[in-house]
Amino acid sequence: MTRASTAQSLQDLIDGVPDLVDHFSHDTRSPAFNAAGAAAAALTPAAYSNWRDEQRAWSETAVLFQQTHNMPELFLDGPDSLRLLERLGVNTFANFAADRAKQFVTCAPSGHAIGDCILYRRGEQSFELVSGMPALDWVHYHAQTGGYDVNVVRDNQTTDNPTGRRTRFRFQLDGPSAGAIFAAAVDGEPPTIPFFRTATVSIAGKEVLVLRHGMAGYQGVELSGAFADHDAVRGALIVVGEEHGLVQCGTQAYYSTPMSSGWMPYPVPGIFTGDETRGFREWLPSTSWEAQIQLTGSFRSPKIEDYYATPYDLGYERIVKFDHDFIGREALEKIRPEDRRTKRTLVWNREDVLRVFASQFGEGPRYKAIELPVAYYGWNQFDAVHDGSGRHAGVSCHAGYNAGELLSLAMLDAEHAEIGTELVMTWGEPDGGSRKPHVERHEQTEIRVVVASAPFDGTVQRMQRSSVGGGI
Repeated sequence: MTRASTAQSLQDLIDGVPDLVDHFSHDTRSPAFNAAGAAAAALTPAAYSNWRDEQRAWSETAVLFQQTHNMPELFLDGPDSLRLLERLGVNTFANFAADRAKQFVTCAPSGHAIGDCILYRRGEQSFELVSGMPALDWVHYHAQTGGYDVNVVRDNQTTDNPTGRRTRFRFQLDGPSAGAIFAAAVDGEPPTIPFFRTATVSIAGKEVLVLRHGMAGYQGVELSGAFADHDAVRGALIVVGEEHGLVQCGTQAYYSTPMSSGWMPYPVPGIFTGDETRGFREWLPSTSWEAQIQLTGSFRSPKIEDYYATPYDLGYERIVKFDHDFIGREALEKIRPEDRRTKRTLVWNREDVLRVFASQFGEGPRYKAIELPVAYYGWNQFDAVHDGSGRHAGVSCHAGYNAGELLSLAMLDAEHAEIGTELVMTWGEPDGGSRKPHVERHEQTEIRVVVASAPFDGTVQRMQRSSVGGGI
């Protein structure tokens, strides 16, 4: 597959707009909030029951997420597949056996993150990359232009898939009872699977690949297999799950999972500036995910570089390994620990949140409405955070309701990242809002926040490192 032959590339688009930040702040339609509308809703509803019960289920019983239709995939096969991934990933590839998966993280030469995805090793020279469109595009571009002996197969999300069907189904089973449901659903004795390891099992007589990890941060497994087996496997999980309180989960609750897991999805890829990434920009079409990012929130800078993040900012410091040569290594090695931002959760002050809700009634002033369960209203969200003296402390990003609180994930300067620190976040956009049609006219206000760990829930932190299967 080659880049679509469109009239414009991403570079053409950039050359044609006088102010890139202004364009992304006002004139793009966020790919995450424009997922083909009714077509996407017909595949996975906003809620099977209601988002509150569905969200509560992943901390009390178990949920079944439908991921078959929304996640793009890329398959690599060939003698140079591993060499390609080693060149592009900040991860170590020592001991990367076929029973392992990785949170695969890619960087631009500048050291800024391009994106991340889940990487499965399916065989000696076969790999599967799941979700994270910019990371998939970056791998595809280098596979096609870097002289590698590798075959690439793309399988985009259902709403953007010319075949009309997927190669593989994908479900996430998560929550305190997920392990018991998984064990009961497996034909025969279930294997014990450590965190981020894989195993192949049989469910309803169908072969299923299992990855031990949690989308909602609890004792979860990701299940995938041939698309033709979708209904049989899903049906078996639902039947077995009935006695364990299994709840099917729709997209409303699904997109609030980062507030539970602490994952910072889809950062602004660090590709829009610099000659070293120009070839990639010329390869990408003007209709790509990267061309449709959307900047929302109170933070404003005239420089697109100020919206970039490094792997350290996103909480991937333990993933970055300098045991191999990869794109971005030299830049990352130069970043001092004290200059890195820290990923944290911000707990919003309840009184201030209620004041924003109350502003929607009466004569005003009207503050930017807070939607539930997902409070961020674009992709990517950047709200300015400062300390009591007004000094910049960082940015608040993905925000929403979880565990009875309004929470957001933030990238904070080191001096403001201590747990328990009290900070202030500016909520709402400057100048009364933007030209984005889904952003109503409003006034800015301040919301007090307290710095907490990410993940926010200590139970989630413990469960993320546990095994699942026969040991339960």
